[in-house]
Amino acid sequence: MTNKAEWLWQQIFEKGSQVEEHFQQSLNLQPGASDDELKLVEETLGVTLPEEMKSIYRIHNGQVWESGVNPFVRNLTLSPTFDIIENWQFLQEEFDPDDELELDNEEQIKPVLWNEKWIPIAENGGGDYLCIDTDPAESGTAGQILYFWHDWGDRSVEATGLFAFIEMCLDEEE
Repeated sequence: MTNKAEWLWQQIFEKGSQVEEHFQQSLNLQPGASDDELKLVEETLGVTLPEEMKSIYRIHNGQVWESGVNPFVRNLTLSPTFDIIENWQFLQEEFDPDDELELDNEEQIKPVLWNEKWIPIAENGGGDYLCIDTDPAESGTAGQILYFWHDWGDRSVEATGLFAFIEMCLDEEE
């Protein structure tokens, strides 16, 4: 699985380098996450991290955002493990289940606006998160990828897993 993760990172670098000469450096990627860092995420969130996520994070533990940092795919910054924990805690505390948003989930996702078993691994800087769903509905797949929109109740499956999501993004036109 590590080979696939390494290949995906290489594909991200190659695609970005077609647009910007120093793309890889502009990602501000962090060294790979340790097993202890991954275990802390699991213990704090009360989930088992999918192997695809672990293999991606063992190579690069996300990005540290600052002005000029490019997204790793789409408009998303990959959160380091400490940001995953902070973002999850923020969503646990701040999410209002009585919010007036109209729920519009696909059948593979449990009928909730926020699920404590979603892992917010990437963000767009506007309050929206890309999440790994470790607690899908019966017709869903553990590890499926979805967006948590802070101001919209639409929750739909973007891909069956993190590798499939990255590959889908790499196939998209700019």
